Amino acid sequence: MLERLQSLEDRYNKLNELLSDPEIASDPKKLRDYGKEQSDLEDVVMAYREYKQVVSELKDAKEMLQEDLDADMSDMVKAEISELQQRQEVLEEDMKILLLPKDPNDDKNVFMEIRGAAGGDEAALFAGDLYRMYSRYAEGQGWKTEVMEAHTTGVGGYKEIIFMITGKGAYSKLKFENGAHRVQRVPETESGGRIHTSTATVAVLPEAEDVEVEVHEKDIRVDTFASSGPGGQSVNTTMSAVRLTHEPTGIVVSIQDEKSQIKNKEKAMKVLRARIYDKYQQEAQAEYDETRKSAVGTGDRSERIRTYNFPQNRVTDHRIGLTIQKLDQILDGSLDEFIEALIVEEQTKKLDQIGE
Repeated sequence: MLERLQSLEDRYNKLNELLSDPEIASDPKKLRDYGKEQSDLEDVVMAYREYKQVVSELKDAKEMLQEDLDADMSDMVKAEISELQQRQEVLEEDMKILLLPKDPNDDKNVFMEIRGAAGGDEAALFAGDLYRMYSRYAEGQGWKTEVMEAHTTGVGGYKEIIFMITGKGAYSKLKFENGAHRVQRVPETESGGRIHTSTATVAVLPEAEDVEVEVHEKDIRVDTFASSGPGGQSVNTTMSAVRLTHEPTGIVVSIQDEKSQIKNKEKAMKVLRARIYDKYQQEAQAEYDETRKSAVGTGDRSERIRTYNFPQNRVTDHRIGLTIQKLDQILDGSLDEFIEALIVEEQTKKLDQIGE
């Protein structure tokens, strides 16, 4: 491990030299690529440098202990050695995690798609609750949220809502939200006070760049139609809504959120590209990982991952068996406890696999 860490520090130092080279500075692509590579290495290199400093100080302290010290000084040195040894152990564990293979999508923006599933109007209302929850969480992270497409119901909530979250590391935290979310509560329309169970599905797709997925114009069928709102009310009389069909995969995206056909097509292309990229990724992962389940579930969109129980003010994540009695705060965007626990679970699984 230490040899690998030293090679990463050497590369980090080389990148410092390259980024200060005037020739590189005048090449935007190289500057961006080298800058990103250096940023990706920074955490592990800083941890390694601190580790080397701790090891050096520990060596000096142990040598000092061999000298003729008075009792007070000897106790101080022993206390320092104990602290340094504890810090060394922490850094070793941190570096193991930092060296784990990184998901190449982790730093990307995401598209989230939430759909009301079983439960009719109540499922649509719950889809609206989930959208608000993720919007508030994104706001707390300093990320930007943009609605791409939304289909509301007469009672409120969404049959479907597609939105983009833009911010560094968005996918690394939100990728765990893939799956079916279940709510248990008494609907406002329920006069008998009975608890109903409804579900909404969440899909999280990393934004795909042009170089990552090849989409040819000849493979896309473009249809335009007039946008319409709830109850068939015309939003506008122009043919501004756009439907894109990627014929090789059969993936269809319809966007009518904007009044401009051009803007709707731009949004639809972003969503289409992300869905195609996700489809290819899912197929590759299924082929590679037929026998082994992920640390936090299969990623199957039909898999029930979490239950939100209103009468007991609790939320349970079924993948890791974590229950938190703060449903109101969680629906207000306080997702950190779940997300951090899921990240730790994923890291632990990866460490176990390396040890096998």
